[in-house]
Amino acid sequence: MRCSKERDAESTRRMQSFSQPVDADSSPEVSGLPSGQPVTKQVLESWLRLRAIDGVGDLTVVRLVHAWHSPDAVLDASRDELIQRGCSSQLADAIRRGPDRAAYRSIERELKAIEDGHIEVRSLLDPAYPAPLKMIADPPPLLYVTGTLTEQDDLAVAIVGARRATAAGRTVTEELSHDLAEAGITVVSGLARGVDAAAHRGALAAQGRTIAVLGCGIDRTYPPEHERLRRQIEERGAILSETPMGSPPHSHHFPRRNRIISGLSLGVVVTEAAIGSGSLITARLAAEQGREVFAVPGFVKEDTSRGTSALLKEGAALIERAQDVIDAILPQLEPALRLRLQPSREKKEPSDRLGNEEQLVYDVLSYDSRTVDEVIVATGLSVSTVMASLLSLELRQRVRQLPGQRYLRT
Repeated sequence: MRCSKERDAESTRRMQSFSQPVDADSSPEVSGLPSGQPVTKQVLESWLRLRAIDGVGDLTVVRLVHAWHSPDAVLDASRDELIQRGCSSQLADAIRRGPDRAAYRSIERELKAIEDGHIEVRSLLDPAYPAPLKMIADPPPLLYVTGTLTEQDDLAVAIVGARRATAAGRTVTEELSHDLAEAGITVVSGLARGVDAAAHRGALAAQGRTIAVLGCGIDRTYPPEHERLRRQIEERGAILSETPMGSPPHSHHFPRRNRIISGLSLGVVVTEAAIGSGSLITARLAAEQGREVFAVPGFVKEDTSRGTSALLKEGAALIERAQDVIDAILPQLEPALRLRLQPSREKKEPSDRLGNEEQLVYDVLSYDSRTVDEVIVATGLSVSTVMASLLSLELRQRVRQLPGQRYLRT
């Protein structure tokens, strides 16, 4: 992970580099893009036409629009003008030919689906396009949005991690997310099973804002069992996607999706991750984008802790609570963003007093779940006393029961 001076140098380099020729193999640097073009239906159609040209990917679309200031200008340019601006002859010929008939039919279906679904679309030239995302090396040309994006979302932190998260990992994630959202920070994640879902739920429990970035079309929900969670997120935040309407959740969409999660955020927190997981891809992208990278330490023998341990060895900041994250990002915030941070609330122990047996049971529980038998052995209490104490603690929301009669502290 890079130090602050390296990140500042990288940001300066990005701001100054726009002299490279336009070509399909070049990677754009786009922080100097013009703005001021909200997406009307006509403007959107131009973006879709440019994107539908054979051999023109998103990177090339961004480079072309940077050079010509609008998709219409690119589509209207002559072959000679395109070549003079840095296009290869093959790319210039493809642009002059335009999309084929099948692509035009696909565009018509896309426009109708957007209209029927009341989907908001923001282009890279739209003044309402998220400012932090516009600063990364390869921002998505188009963002499909449901729910609401606000200026408050410029103050955002991503929380990602294992799909097969441990009970302790989900609990720590929910607590971090809850406290960050309570402080006024938008929590960004990917709606996946495990840590992602816990991150969204923690923010929602704090009545805070959260954003989910999909690896499929905005009109689909993946995984499908998170449909209800998605609706809750739309009420207090936003769902985003860069893929066309109807796109299935192909595996190659998710690594690309991860750069949006990190790009929207001031930093990325990895709570649990296996070696080689998508969460580590998000962390790497965050470092490349000049974002902070944080990792939560875990049990060294747990597979879902090996990824976070690797991040810590590489220089990620070790965090144990939300305030650790806030302290790290505070120096990079502009005064206006600092004012949005809410003062941290000192957590108080619940006022209800526990009985002697309840206290014994509570003391042997932790964020690592334990079975009833393990609690009985650790406390030396009878089965009936332990079960009664666990029920009482659960009713007071001091512990949580997991499948298999396992219990952990909340």
